[in-house]
Amino acid sequence: MEIKPFRGYRPRKDVVEKFVAKPYDVVSFVEAKETIKSNPLSFLRVTRVEAETHEIEMDPTPEDMERARKNLEDFIEKGILIQEEKEALYIYRQKMGDHIQTGLVALFPVEEYKKGHIKRHELTRKKKEEERVQHILATRAHTGQVFLFYRSMEVLDRKLMELADSLEPIYRLTDDLDVVHEFFVVSDEKEIEEIKNLFKNIENLYIADGHHRAAAAARVSDILDREVGKGPHNYFMATVFPHNHLRIFDYNRVVRSHLTVEKLLEEVSKKFDIYRSYVVPARPSREHEIAMYVGNGKWYVLIPREIPEGVVESLDVNILQRELLEPVFGISNPREDERIDFIGGIKGLCELERIVDKGEFDVAFALYPVNIETLMRVSDEGKTMPPKSTWFEPKLLSGLVVHVFG
Repeated sequence: MEIKPFRGYRPRKDVVEKFVAKPYDVVSFVEAKETIKSNPLSFLRVTRVEAETHEIEMDPTPEDMERARKNLEDFIEKGILIQEEKEALYIYRQKMGDHIQTGLVALFPVEEYKKGHIKRHELTRKKKEEERVQHILATRAHTGQVFLFYRSMEVLDRKLMELADSLEPIYRLTDDLDVVHEFFVVSDEKEIEEIKNLFKNIENLYIADGHHRAAAAARVSDILDREVGKGPHNYFMATVFPHNHLRIFDYNRVVRSHLTVEKLLEEVSKKFDIYRSYVVPARPSREHEIAMYVGNGKWYVLIPREIPEGVVESLDVNILQRELLEPVFGISNPREDERIDFIGGIKGLCELERIVDKGEFDVAFALYPVNIETLMRVSDEGKTMPPKSTWFEPKLLSGLVVHVFG
């Protein structure tokens, strides 16, 4: 696997805490708008520019994309973002409680994504992918990172961790979830060459998060190849971690239902064994165990009577969709149906109880987290998971470094 250093644009140390932001796709329109109003230095003025230009939530327009470019240029012209003096790689270490993950920020070839050596496990939505394409074309920059991982290789893992231990972080930030983010610049040419050579032993990378960013980068690469020929747009920015450093949380569902609790239990019992749980909230303890909350403190544990063969078919998200969401609730397209929403496990099961008890939704389903080995197997077989199957945490901050290529 080829990797490339680059002369990234980074925020000044004295403004970095105000500048960096959550990934664009985990920030709501309202949250982005409030942040931008109170903090004009926020990188959301580039990544969620529509929250600056519109009063109500709407898709970004071509004028918005040009505004994003102008805002990025302003950050550079005003010295908020400063370009690295020479090409560098970056170490990104995150600490969440006792959990530590150490990764590398670099440029990765779009061609490896096209060839299937940078593997995906989810399909993209055309509308969202097109939005990212237009954002990259307008800004001529990769403003957010693709979140990658590789199958752990001890010598490479150790090298990244040793560098993080030996270097002084250029930034050290603590976010609103008490995650500590440490960012290191690797500019020594010998160190860069050693890391590049170690990556030559990596055959495949896997996308953890950022499928739309990767797909959009590939499309932009093709578009600009036709317009200007080969160039730095043939690479995209990403952070890559060893697979055994990462932690996948559950990704749960809340559903609006027209059924009484008694009728729901009757329907569920056709395909599942049902057990009332007196441990609340009821957290699934293993694969093929689904917890269901119906309100008033009542949790049930559901065990499917039949587990299909096949790595994708046997995923709990697929079992839930096939045996319950579609036949019982009529939800055939969970990507678009407004009767279902998805709640990241980082918010906890109490959030499911709150949503149901407030009447926002009628029933909640808690799932056991997908194993990362399962995710790699799905990707290796060229298959895809249903939408909202995995929730990786901690998330990568946006704005620690930007790859401007035009």
